[in-house]
Amino acid sequence: MENIKIFACSSYAEPFTKEICDYLNLPMGKINSMKFKNDNNFVQILETVREQDVYLVQSNVPPVNERIMELLITIDAVKRASAGKINVVLPYYIYSRSDKKDQPRVPITAKLIAELLETAGATRVITCDLHNPAIQAYFNNINCDRLSAEDLLEDYFEQKKLENMVIVATDAGSSKKAYKYSEFFNCPIAMLDKRRDGNNDKAIGTTIIGDVKDKNAIIFDDEIDTAGSMMETVRVLKEFGAKAIYAGCTHGVLSGPAIERIKNSPIKELVITNTIPLTEEKKIDKIKVVSIAPLFAETIKRLNEKRPLGEILKRIEK
Repeated sequence: MENIKIFACSSYAEPFTKEICDYLNLPMGKINSMKFKNDNNFVQILETVREQDVYLVQSNVPPVNERIMELLITIDAVKRASAGKINVVLPYYIYSRSDKKDQPRVPITAKLIAELLETAGATRVITCDLHNPAIQAYFNNINCDRLSAEDLLEDYFEQKKLENMVIVATDAGSSKKAYKYSEFFNCPIAMLDKRRDGNNDKAIGTTIIGDVKDKNAIIFDDEIDTAGSMMETVRVLKEFGAKAIYAGCTHGVLSGPAIERIKNSPIKELVITNTIPLTEEKKIDKIKVVSIAPLFAETIKRLNEKRPLGEILKRIEK
C-alpha cells in the first residue's frame, strides 16, 4: 500500500479507525479537532497529506448533526491541504432513513447529505447496508461503495449450529433480505404482517405468514432504532409458538427505549456490528457485538492497490 493516510473525524470514530489501521498495519493519522467557546468547530491536519490517498472515518454517535459538521470541515481541511483523493468512510450512512419523499412537503435528507459530501470535496464514499440501496444513486459525480454485513452475521449464527431454523422478516420490505439468509441456511422463511401509522414509530403486528411453531426463529434487519418493530415481531412470534428467538442486524442505533425493550424481551441474543459504537450504558448481556472493521480495512486496501471489490461485493449484487 502506498501514499495512504487514515484519519478519525471524531473521538467516537477512533476505535473503529484504529481497528482498520491495525488490520492494515498503518499508524492512525494525526488530527486536531476542537471547538471554540463560540461553539465553532476547528480541525487541523497535523501531518502532510499532499497527493495522498486519504480516508476519513466518521461515526454516527449523537448529536448526529455535530458529526456531520465535523466530517464536512475535515473534508475541507484535507482538500485545502492538497490531498490526492478524499475517501469518506461512513459505516452507517447518516440520515439514511430519510431517503424518499413519501409525504407532502418533506425533505429527502439522505440525498442532501450526498450533495453536501460531494460539494465539500469527497471523491468517494464507503458505507454499509444502506436502508435503501437507491441512496447510492444520490451521488452525481463520485462513487459510493456499499458493503454488507451478511457474511459476518451468517458466519456467527452458523457457528451456533441451531437446528429447526426459520428466518423471519419484520415486514414485506425486508423479505428479500430474509430470503437471502434462508438460502444460506437452507431453511424456510416467515414474515410479519404489520401496519405503521404515519411518522409514529409504533408498528402493529397482526399475524405471521409462515410456520414458526417450535422453531428457532432468527430476525435479520438492516438496523434497529427504538426496537419497536423488533418487539412487535417478537411478540407475534411468541404468540405463534416459536421455540427461541434470535436477532441480527448491521446497525445497532438503539435509541430511546430500545435497550430496556430488548432487556425485558424474550430475545435470547441480539447480534449487531460496530458500525455504530455501543456505548457503555447500552451494553447488556443479550447484545453481542461483532466487528465489521476488517471488511472496511480490506476494502480500503483493495481501493488503494487499485484492485477490484468484486469478491467483497458479490453477495450484494446477487
